[in-house]
Amino acid sequence: MTAYSPLSMVVRIFVPFAFGYFLSYLFRVINAVIAPDLIADLEMGPDVLGLLTASYFLTFAAFQLPLGVLLDKYGPRIVEASLLVFAAAGAALFAVAEDSTALIAARALIGFGVSACLMASFKAFTVFYEPGKLPLVNGFIMAAGGMGALAGTAPTQLVVAEIGWRGGFWALAGLTLVCAFLVYLLVPPTKRPEHKTTLSEQLSGVREVFTSRFFWQVAPVTMMSQASFVGIQSLWAGPWHQDVAGFNRAEVGSHLFWIAAAMVAGFLGLGALSERLGRYGIKTINIATVGLFCFMLVQLGIITEWAIDYPVIWIAFGFFGTTGILQYAVLSQHFPTHLAGRVNTAINLMVFISTFTLQSVSGQVINQWAPTASGGYAPEAYQAAFGLFLGLQAVAYVWFILSRYR
Repeated sequence: MTAYSPLSMVVRIFVPFAFGYFLSYLFRVINAVIAPDLIADLEMGPDVLGLLTASYFLTFAAFQLPLGVLLDKYGPRIVEASLLVFAAAGAALFAVAEDSTALIAARALIGFGVSACLMASFKAFTVFYEPGKLPLVNGFIMAAGGMGALAGTAPTQLVVAEIGWRGGFWALAGLTLVCAFLVYLLVPPTKRPEHKTTLSEQLSGVREVFTSRFFWQVAPVTMMSQASFVGIQSLWAGPWHQDVAGFNRAEVGSHLFWIAAAMVAGFLGLGALSERLGRYGIKTINIATVGLFCFMLVQLGIITEWAIDYPVIWIAFGFFGTTGILQYAVLSQHFPTHLAGRVNTAINLMVFISTFTLQSVSGQVINQWAPTASGGYAPEAYQAAFGLFLGLQAVAYVWFILSRYR
């Protein structure tokens, strides 16, 4: 592979993928801000709202295994640029949708279209960067996603106030097309496999990943922690601040902004910490073990409503919720480079299936309680839904610890 200067690596490799993941995360979290508008305009209940938001994760997850094969065979440049066109079409459809069915279809198309944004970057980084740099550079790309989460809070609130949620999605459709062109034009082509692999050979690589004992040590806790983090942050965090903490819409947007800012700090800080401590022989998996435990403690504070009096708990939620991404680097370092696309998409498949399931079920759980007098959701409903998230994480965490020491 041709050697590139540090500046060229940033401009041609990092920036295009960072822009794509920025948009992917913005699409992911935007419903937390526009949920009141969707409820008011289309009279959605929490069950429909949960399914609408989760539909992004369903198509995202469904395409992960084919995506891994495509990334390893055709490279991240072609795959991501092509899929982003579908994301742009989904955003345009969302902008003109008149009922929940059309909105669900549009969001599902968006999820399919951005399904390569993170995995394509991880694949490119395994090709262009040294293995020891992966936790750090993965942290930087995740921070770009965190900036998308930031943009999906107070800034989105301002945009929606000016041009409405439909106008905002038209703007997103245009930006997504621009990103597709940048990826195609700037990213260097990666080396194709030296021989044309058959579908059977490609699938054997998938089988190698899914039959790995190490993969199943890491996967369950990664699935549950990431699914809980994304499920809460991308939807329920906004309504919780309104219904339980009693904030108005401007205050909700401000608090979501700081949660997203903490997420950016987590991606950057934990990635840099892992890379630095790795020089002293401290493994990334050990840092993840501590961070995942802290994340569960933070959620306990939210469930017990300590977070009402101590909003810093939500900041900690944003910071420690990023810990699960360290496990991607753990897996990338464990498997050979030629399987990088398939191993990352394998864990991503598990994460997003879990996210779709938990976010859909959480909407059903919340719907078991009658709305409050103000039209919001009952505090007990949030406690039940978030308690479900935490319980599943605790079980997976115990498995993770026991399997490591066994």
